[in-house]
Amino acid sequence: MVGEKVVPVAIDSPHAPTFRGSALGIDFGDGAQLAGFSFSPMVATRQHRHIRRSDPEAHYLMLVHGPPIGLAQRRSDVLLKVGDMALYDTSHPLDAEFVDHGRLSRTTLLRLPRALLPFPQDDMDGLLAQRLAPGTGTGALLAHFMAALRQQSSGPGTRSGPGELRRLGRIGTDLAHAFLAEQLDARHALPVESRQHVLRVRVDAFIERHLHEAALTPPVIAAAHHISVRTLHLLFRDQPETVAATVRRRRLERARAELEDPRARHRTIADIAARWGYRSAADFSRAFRAAYGTTPSEVRRSAVAPRAATDPDAPRRTQLSESATPLSPSPLT
Repeated sequence: MVGEKVVPVAIDSPHAPTFRGSALGIDFGDGAQLAGFSFSPMVATRQHRHIRRSDPEAHYLMLVHGPPIGLAQRRSDVLLKVGDMALYDTSHPLDAEFVDHGRLSRTTLLRLPRALLPFPQDDMDGLLAQRLAPGTGTGALLAHFMAALRQQSSGPGTRSGPGELRRLGRIGTDLAHAFLAEQLDARHALPVESRQHVLRVRVDAFIERHLHEAALTPPVIAAAHHISVRTLHLLFRDQPETVAATVRRRRLERARAELEDPRARHRTIADIAARWGYRSAADFSRAFRAAYGTTPSEVRRSAVAPRAATDPDAPRRTQLSESATPLSPSPLT
């Protein structure tokens, strides 16, 4: 599986009689790929004979999820722990030791074709087998992208079409290039289009994190990213929505999901409106009706109607939850 999903290697494991392993691979096109592995502790070695057999001429970014991993290449070696990332090159010999801590090793790999990297090869060689901590900003977004895509792809019914795979591949590649540019202090080497794409992804993530804040406006978003409001609007020029429309839609979507969630029955509509950045229940109701053609109360009643048929106390609980604030509200989780 490693040979098929990544590159040929020699594998040895003290757990050979009871070895367990699983792999998944997502091909984005143009040589980019994401692979996820879970397996019993082992040692993997890539030698010149393996390189002669197959070399995609690519770099791999490795993200560690489980026990430590020892990585050695080009006279550099590093011990990687949970959350660390590292880079290796398929064209050089490699040693990787997946340490035995009584648990399966888990790692996610993002393949980056060497021909598409905008950095000199000598500079890239200097990053091989080095600990690259994601930290915050672009690195954190990249680590989240890799981990989330791995998790989603391992579930049932998660097949994506070619267009969606190309879009995901571009997001991953641009984030990886921007992350490597930060490590090399070479942001100027990135194409303008890639820089804009990464900035839009960062803005998108910022909006998601701050949806609950009433002050989330285009000027606030622009200031948080050290750009002008005009530049922010230009970033969304080829998107189906403006920045403000994106914020409105996502707030309403989260609020509607909460209205339809039986676990949120103890929260009043005013509470839900405030939780998603609305200054008053009246403002929320007007925006909700304009978007969905119905009111928050009607959506909540429709959601509880199927339960009322089998639970005679449901209508009474619904009325109480909408007419009064609970005396002992549950903590938000």
